[in-house]
Amino acid sequence: MSTLEIGLASFPTLLVLIFLRVPIGLAMFLVGFGGLYLVTGSPNMALAKMKTETYSTFSNYSLSIIPMFLLMGQFATLGGMSQALFKAAESWLGHRKGGVAMAAIGACAGFGAIAGSSLATAATMGRVALPELKAYGYAGGFSTATLAAGGTLGILIPPSVVLVIYAILAEQNISKLFLAAFVPGIMAALGYMVAVSIYVRLYPDRAGTRAQVPYKDRFRALAKVWSVVVIFLLVIFGIAGDWNWAKSGTQALFTPTEGAAVGAFGVGLIAWRSGGLTWSSLIDSFLVTGRSSAMIFFIILGAGFYNGFLSLTQVPQEIAGWVVNQGLSPMGILLLILLFYLLLGCLMDSLSMILLTVPIFFPVIMSLDFALSPEHLAIWFGILVLIVVEVGLITPPVGLNLFVINAMDRQTPAVETYKAVGFFVATDLIRVAILITFPAITLFLLPQ
Repeated sequence: MSTLEIGLASFPTLLVLIFLRVPIGLAMFLVGFGGLYLVTGSPNMALAKMKTETYSTFSNYSLSIIPMFLLMGQFATLGGMSQALFKAAESWLGHRKGGVAMAAIGACAGFGAIAGSSLATAATMGRVALPELKAYGYAGGFSTATLAAGGTLGILIPPSVVLVIYAILAEQNISKLFLAAFVPGIMAALGYMVAVSIYVRLYPDRAGTRAQVPYKDRFRALAKVWSVVVIFLLVIFGIAGDWNWAKSGTQALFTPTEGAAVGAFGVGLIAWRSGGLTWSSLIDSFLVTGRSSAMIFFIILGAGFYNGFLSLTQVPQEIAGWVVNQGLSPMGILLLILLFYLLLGCLMDSLSMILLTVPIFFPVIMSLDFALSPEHLAIWFGILVLIVVEVGLITPPVGLNLFVINAMDRQTPAVETYKAVGFFVATDLIRVAILITFPAITLFLLPQ
């Protein structure tokens, strides 16, 4: 076999290992290590890469943002922010038809802005909102579909761990990616609320209402989420805002890593004041964050090995050249790539997909002409990929968020969730079409 053929054969080999339930990080590491051995005929390059790749990966300053955001999510859960967010949204929207479901979507958006993880948002808000939805007469399938869709907001609304990984892989500015994701994230939350509104009008017997809450109680509930708003604004605008108008260009208050540390400290302080953070829970938070960070970092290491092997075989370059020579329009190529992400999103988690595919598809996109600057093209493509990956998480029959929520509600058949989630998937696809047609929606917040 030629070097290129070995590189091309590695991808189906990797998928087979994943389907055999080999951890994704280990699978990429083994295929990368074995591929380097086959190409060079000796283990020397693979062993040398193991020595250098480990240090270069784990010494990357930008990666320190990941454990900080994960820790912030742990503190947010301990501080009862998920419950406060849901109660506040429910007090304002619960008396409307489908209002409790809309409240769950809004709470997911708020919690996702702190947690930065789709599965964590879905699992946390599922525990909080699912009993409430059931109590007010919402059908099981509609309830689980709403929370599965709401959970996807965790990876889109900044700060997002997956967005950080994309920024590192594509060598893009993390702050600008956060800004670019802000409007599409708001569009996602509003689109899901529209989907809820349409669903309850078509099936009025599958959703109930709760008694109207007096305005005094509404404002009292709203006051309890001030901390979430303050932390979110401090982190996002501290990272991406211009704090020195005397100098040209954007002068941020702190770097993304510093912003993550500030956010983790602020949320931790709030959790301590609320009584949720004790010495015991603090240690548990550190341990959970450490395990999650280790898992993510090992996946990144495995991806580094695999991507290094692909670069040696020239697979990304050859694929890019082949695609360009097919005569397809840039938009046609983009749609094919997004369709692939949609299908793959049904089978893999978002982080693994990004690490596996961006090194292959990114050179292809950057070689095409979309009448955008290289930086704007890279950011626009990253947001589109993130959204489509998000759609894959709730696309039947194997969307990961669907499994997470259905595992929390054994009484609801999975098929009922699949029927209801179609409304949310439809709004996602409409949103993707709008963002593809009008890139300015994604890019207009970026500094010139």
